[in-house]
Amino acid sequence: MQVEKTIINFIDLFAGAGGMSEGFIAAGFKPVAHVEMNHDACLTLKTRLCYHYLMNKKKLDIYYKYLSKNIDREKLYSYVPQTVLDTVLNHTMSKKTMPELFNQIDALMDGQGVKSINVITGGPPCQAYSLVGRAVKNDKMVSDSRNYLYLLYNRVLRKYQPDMFVFENVPGLLTANSGKYYSNMIMTFKQSGYVVESKRINAYDFGVLQKRERVILIGWKKGTNLKYPEFIKTVYDNIVKDLFDDLPVLTAGETNNTYRNKKINNYLVKTGIREKNDILTWNTARPNIKRDKEIYKETINTWNTEKKRIRYSELPERLRTHNNTTSFLDRFKVVASDLPASHTMMAHISKDGHYFIHPDINQLRSITVREAARLQAFPDSYFFEGSRTAVFTQIGNAVPPLMAKGIAEGVLVELERKG
Repeated sequence: MQVEKTIINFIDLFAGAGGMSEGFIAAGFKPVAHVEMNHDACLTLKTRLCYHYLMNKKKLDIYYKYLSKNIDREKLYSYVPQTVLDTVLNHTMSKKTMPELFNQIDALMDGQGVKSINVITGGPPCQAYSLVGRAVKNDKMVSDSRNYLYLLYNRVLRKYQPDMFVFENVPGLLTANSGKYYSNMIMTFKQSGYVVESKRINAYDFGVLQKRERVILIGWKKGTNLKYPEFIKTVYDNIVKDLFDDLPVLTAGETNNTYRNKKINNYLVKTGIREKNDILTWNTARPNIKRDKEIYKETINTWNTEKKRIRYSELPERLRTHNNTTSFLDRFKVVASDLPASHTMMAHISKDGHYFIHPDINQLRSITVREAARLQAFPDSYFFEGSRTAVFTQIGNAVPPLMAKGIAEGVLVELERKG
């Protein structure tokens, strides 16, 4: 008699575009609920759930019809049970709204026959803890209410008492407000019945071609034999060029959703970023004025010839439009194709693409949404909903799915060891 495999579930808080969820699903976890305040991100989550449902039903042709614009989103969603889509809760977490959120999650658990939650994941918006955010605010973000979103996360912990939880944020969390937020956070989680440990880990160590360091705080119930997971290091012998070499050549303002090469290189295959039936989407380059293109050329040429990041103050005077030549001097930066990892992807890419210039000097443009998604290790089949600005924000804030999968696999080992 075949023994039915135990389904390990999770709730994803502050879910964003679903990078963390994607990794946990890939590791075999089942989502009970995704909680996210942004409407566009919620649509992205629902569309991705359609992908997983249709893939399991061997009906991905329906999903590809949507990517090809042969059916609209409403039609796509009609092929998927409402119970699947309802796991995405478009909800702004606050003291006032928490009782309603609990009612919604309880209803989802009842509908799915879930008696208890195994894992809670998520990371509140990081702007309040980031070094950049603190640098541009006079009060160093001390008055920002987002500093205290962990208290709402903790209320969900207290309510559902998962075996483990994963809390992700920027390294600046450790030093914000002289470390007081972090120490209060640890104390709060401990008072809720958890042993807590945190480590600084890098997305690059999970196969992502990006230097993206994050604090991963993991807690487990007191009195259990659980511990902080041991993550398996996966580093590929590839360079950033391998992320882009099958994508079409574009000039500023141009769209091309046709792959340049049918052959898929080893990195894209190993990571699952591209598969043979994928349809390329979101591959439109931002338009750029002549001055921007000249700056991009200077930036790329300086890197190619000197392996040096050009500073704003070093640009020819005719190209400088800002009087500030003493701070934020790295505002123009090429995504160097010859390095094993790019610099950190940030949500600021939604404002402009100057910090993420395409490495090809013949293209003179910033990277597209799809190229940004690849830097974050999202598969090409991952479709983002919303305007270009909204989508860039979703990608910049996301946990790279490859990184999330590695974390999830480590958590899974602990939970299975617990038995």
